[in-house]
Amino acid sequence: MSLVINHNLMAMNAARNLTGHYGELAVSTRRLSSGLRVGNAADDAAGLAIRELMRADIASLHQGVRNANDAISMIQTADGALQVIDEKLIRMKELAVQAATGTYNSDQRMIIDSEYQAMASEITRIANATDFNGIHMLNGSLAGLDPTTQEAIEHNGEGLNPTGPVKIHFGTGNDSAEDYYYITVNNSTSSALGLANSHISTQRAAQLALESLQQAIISKDKIRANLGAMQNRLENTITNLTIQAENMQSAESRISDVDVATEMTEFVRQQILSQSAVAMLAQANSLPRMAMQLIGG
Repeated sequence: MSLVINHNLMAMNAARNLTGHYGELAVSTRRLSSGLRVGNAADDAAGLAIRELMRADIASLHQGVRNANDAISMIQTADGALQVIDEKLIRMKELAVQAATGTYNSDQRMIIDSEYQAMASEITRIANATDFNGIHMLNGSLAGLDPTTQEAIEHNGEGLNPTGPVKIHFGTGNDSAEDYYYITVNNSTSSALGLANSHISTQRAAQLALESLQQAIISKDKIRANLGAMQNRLENTITNLTIQAENMQSAESRISDVDVATEMTEFVRQQILSQSAVAMLAQANSLPRMAMQLIGG
């Protein structure tokens, strides 16, 4: 290579190498400081696209877990109210047995019937008043039945207030096979339980009321059993969603997160190369002085 003064090609080469090494050093510094291997699309375009889709699914799965937990809270609220209704039905059957015996006169049976009617009214009040976040659960609004024809109706969420069974959505898509299912809760008012016009003011009426109360208790137990089964299903759904989110987070981490040991090795390598390039650039910048020595010599 000729000794020239117009162009310092060795300095230009050293500067170019320094720029490259310093840029790689900056990338390593960014990755180590952020903990991310993929910080922008230039690092890994395909990996970034896959990572963002995974992040969206992970966030959706976490929200799905919260949705399922809210559904469990709703079911527990309904079950708690049904437990109180259970106590009322047991008391009503106790009163019916009391009024069915022949050792009480008509006035005494009327007194017993007054408590019996109060219990029936309280059952209806509880069924109409029990709600979760404004959603009434025991008055038949979630039974999935048309109030007039008693025919089955499907969930309809097109309006501001959905009708039919309550829809619990927990998946990342909108496929009924894996992303949501419905919860139905039958009507638990006294009339819906078969106790409409039921009384124990006479011995015969009290005896007939025993059968109605037995069927009412069975109907109530079926509602509670359905809620208990649905709660167990939701708990299993939460377990599955949690495992799914954990595995997807692991996959996203392998794409997105930096391997600190490997990146630290690369950081030290680029640091040494940068320091070497700086030293050589300083040496290259001093080479034209040799030409000045010849000219001045």
